[in-house]
Amino acid sequence: MAIVVNLDVMMAKRKMSLNELSEKVDITLSNLSILKTGKAKAIRFSTLEAICGALDCQPGDILEYKSE
Repeated sequence: MAIVVNLDVMMAKRKMSLNELSEKVDITLSNLSILKTGKAKAIRFSTLEAICGALDCQPGDILEYKSE
């Protein structure tokens, strides 16, 4: 089982840079980068909520389940 993070896709659709999202969500660039590359082991609901608010999207637009 694998959870795929499509944060970069949503950022591209919204034409938003990592720096801009970092400022809007108040998360460090390094933590956003870890999330964007799919290397994160967990994400807080409050962080997911802030990202969805900044990108005007749903959690399912960012996170996707793919069976292996």
